Amino acid sequence: MSLRGKEAGGSRYLYDSFDAAQARIDANERVAEERWSGLEYRLGQIEGTLDRLERRIWLGVYGVAAFLLAQGAEAVLNAAMR
Repeated sequence: MSLRGKEAGGSRYLYDSFDAAQARIDANERVAEERWSGLEYRLGQIEGTLDRLERRIWLGVYGVAAFLLAQGAEAVLNAAMR
């Protein structure tokens, strides 16, 4: 049975690479978290923009419908007056 780790003795340089690897993993995890939070922020902005665009489109649709109804009502009134 062999002991692993620093308590087994030997040179500290045998285990430093593992510490550096863990530091690299931690740094990559922090970068991934920052990227994820940036992505969530940007997706929130895109969602807000799409909501505003949807409201503008519906306003346009209702405006066109109102215009057509007004034109129809005007045609009916003109036909009734003749």
